[in-house]
Parts: sequence; C-alpha cells; structure tokens
Amino acid sequence: MQTLRACFATLDVGGRHRRVRRGGKRRAPSEALVTLGARNFRRYLIGQLVSNIGTWMQRAAQDLLVLQLTGNSGSAVGILTALQFLPQTLFGLFGGVFADRFAKRRLLILTQSAMGVQSLVLGVLTVTGAVHPWAVYVLAFLLGTATALDSPARNAFVCELVGTERLANAVSLNSAQFNVARAIGPAVAGLAVAVAGTGPVFLANAASYLAVLYGLITLRADELHAPKEKNRGNTRLSDAFRAIRATPELLLPITVIAFAGTFGFNFQVTIALIAITVFHSGSAAYGYLSAAYAVGSLIGALRGAGKRKPPTARRLVTATVVFGALEALSGFMPGYATFLLVLLPTGLASVTVMTTANAMTQLNADPGMRGRIVSVYLLVLLGGTPVGAPLVGLVSDTLGARFSLILGGAISAMAALTLSTVITTRSRTAQESPPAHHGRITAADSHRQPPPPRIRRTARRTPTSGLRQDVPAGRTGGRRAEALARRQRRLLQHEVEHGGGSPRRPGRYVSASAAA
Repeated sequence: MQTLRACFATLDVGGRHRRVRRGGKRRAPSEALVTLGARNFRRYLIGQLVSNIGTWMQRAAQDLLVLQLTGNSGSAVGILTALQFLPQTLFGLFGGVFADRFAKRRLLILTQSAMGVQSLVLGVLTVTGAVHPWAVYVLAFLLGTATALDSPARNAFVCELVGTERLANAVSLNSAQFNVARAIGPAVAGLAVAVAGTGPVFLANAASYLAVLYGLITLRADELHAPKEKNRGNTRLSDAFRAIRATPELLLPITVIAFAGTFGFNFQVTIALIAITVFHSGSAAYGYLSAAYAVGSLIGALRGAGKRKPPTARRLVTATVVFGALEALSGFMPGYATFLLVLLPTGLASVTVMTTANAMTQLNADPGMRGRIVSVYLLVLLGGTPVGAPLVGLVSDTLGARFSLILGGAISAMAALTLSTVITTRSRTAQESPPAHHGRITAADSHRQPPPPRIRRTARRTPTSGLRQDVPAGRTGGRRAEALARRQRRLLQHEVEHGGGSPRRPGRYVSASAAA
C-alpha cells in the first residue's frame, strides 16, 4: 500500500512528473527545467539549435569551397572571414537601434529569412557550377550584414520570452545550444562534404532556417514579456552610451568583456599555435584540443542554467579572474595531456564569464533601451577579436606561443580586478557627494525625488469689501472652490466683527488686514 502511495505521489493532477525524495517530500525542480517549461522559449530554443547547426556547417563548407576555388590560398580564407565579420563592427550598433524601434519578433523573421535566402543562393550557385570567389565574398558580406542586424534583437528577445526572473537561466541555455551546435556542425559538415560536396551543405543550411522561422511564427503573443512603451523616434545611440556610463551594473560587465574578448577569448588562434609550434602535432591533435575546450564550455553553460540566484558583479569578477588564471596556467603546461586537461575548466570558466556578463547587461538595461545596450555589448565582445587576434600572433612570433596564453590570461584577470575597484570607488564617490546640477539634471541624479510643486497665488479684490486676498490660482471650480469661498467669507466676517485676525489658523489665506 505504501508503495502505491509513493507511485501516485510522483504524479501531478495535470499529468506532470514531480521529483520526490524519500520520505514523501517533493524536491524543487531544476531551474533549467522550469525555464524550458515556457512554451515560447522552448520553441525558440529548438529552432535556434537547428539553425545554428546549419550555420556552423556552412561556415566550415564555405572555407573549404574558397580553398578549392583559389588553389588552397590562405589569404583568400582570411579575406572571406574578414568580410563576414566586418559588418558586425560597421552595422552592429544600428542593429540595436532597430531592435528598440521595431518589434523584435518581426525583425527576427526578416533577418532570418534574409540569411536563409543567402544560403539558398550560395547553394544553387555551387550546385550548378556557377560560383566564383567574388560571389562567395559578396554573399559572405551580405550574410554578415544580416547577422549584425539580427544579433542585438536575438539576444534581447530572450528577455521577452522568459521575463527577467528566468533571464540568467535562459541565457545559459541559449549558450548551451550554441556550444552544442558548434561541436556538431563542423563534424557533420566534414562528412557531408566528403560524401556530396559543399553545395548540398549550403542547401541544408537554407532549409534549417525553416525551423527557427516556424518557432518565431508560432509563438504566443500574449505570453511575451514585451515592453509596453514602444520607441518610434527616441532611439538615439547616445542615450545608450550615457546610460552605460551612469550605471555601474552596466559599465562593469561591458568593460570586463571588452578586455576578456580582446585578449583572452582567442583560443581559436592560440590552440592551433600551441598544437603545431609547441607540441608539433597534426590536425587530429588540434581537433581533440578544440573538442576539450568545447566540452568545458558546454558544461559551464549547463551549470549556469541551473543556478537560482541572479548574476552579480562578484560572480563576474571571480569568474574572470579564475578564467585568466587558468589561461595563464595552460601556458605553463609541459605536455600535451596536461594542456588538454586544463582546457576543460578553462572552457567552463570562459562561458561563465560570457553568460554572467550577458545576463547582467540585459537585467540592468532599461527595457526600452535593451537592444542598443546589447549591441554595445556585442560590439566589444566580437569587435575586439580583429584587434586581439593579430596581437596574439605577434606575441607568439616574438616570444613564443606559450607567452600569448600567459599574457592574455594575466591581462584578463588584472583588468577585471582593476575595473571592479575603479568602478566601485567611482560609484561610491558619486553617491556620497552632493549633486551639482548647474541648471540641468544629470543621469546619476535622476533617481532623486523632485521637490514638491509650489502653489502659485494671485491677488484679487473681493466684490464685498474690496480686501486684497491671496487665493490659490487654478482652483475656481468644483467643491474645492466652494469650500474656499466659504472660508473666505468666514474670514471677512471675523475681520469686520473683531477688527482683524483669523479664527483657528490666522494668516493662511489673508495677507492684509482690513483698513481702519
């Protein structure tokens, strides 16, 4: 009998399974499962996973296609990569403006459709044999432009799917699906290219966009947490920069991710240099190192999805310091096996830094300004790679590949500690010092309550006695005006009978006594 009761206790009335501990006490469900319970977010996440797998497949096949067309030219692949990521630097901020000005759901449908058309055109050109290097370059630039306009809206749309309470968990789950797609996509692309060539891979990526479009179209609009006020004309980028500067909770994650993204998150370059120049291994060993870093990143994303507490500045700084220390430690590893083992926690720490910074940025951003602020975050995260990657290569050529890891980790850790101290001190000084308005209200003083409005009074003469009285202006109708008139008549009668003064509260309305 007790066994039957325990079995029935695991079932909810609506048919949902409940995890029960021994003794009959129900265990709280995981935060990740609760977040996935939201229908809109679940559909959106599945569509993004399918689409990202296709995107990583196309990225790998696109490089192979350019190598085939140019006779294994490494510079041609570099030009292709630059053209695909250059629009993020040029148009990324405008993508944030569009995300705040228009409905994010409609904007995502347009941008995802544009990316699907680009993949379809590239696939048709490749299958028919009409593709040329210049066509691949143009299509790569168009894909990068659509991605630049899509990224701010796509990141800010997560908050509208789950709300602010589950935002940190949703960001971690979104990062998890991205890392899963990054691990699966290139592997599937390699097999597909070996069997059928690059053209079918591009066509498969074009078909993968149907999954994300279906998820966006079938979302329930009444369950979205969209801001009530829509910005149509007031979407200036200067407002976003002003808000970031005035809000320490925004300034810290964006500046920390700028240094970490420029000097620390360059493992695609450093791992290849270590594998070839230090351990003198081939492409297979490089693949194992990349897989270890990706597995650590996936574990970190899943671990962040189960956290119950919201992200804090302390967690961000701690994760960045740990990441920098692990990256520097990896530069001292003597052998291939030890280097591979250190990459696992390093990948975990790197994803923790990115998800924490992303969640802090979105949680502390104003809903009407979230798209522009997220675009600034993405600009410093992705825009620092073209600057940091050449620096990593220069350090590697001058001092050795190990020093590129040591310096990158040290700069990331020291930047997190220094920025945290400077921004915290600046915030405390601004709170303790009195505000200096100089005729204008600053962003730091916007939270202060305005002074109570002063009642403007006008002087007029009454028709009965000709006395000059102060009467509040603008109160000449309704019950308030009648009560005021009765009070004035009582005051006048008291002055005539007693020769001045006022009953109870003298001088509240009468400013001049009756003339003798």
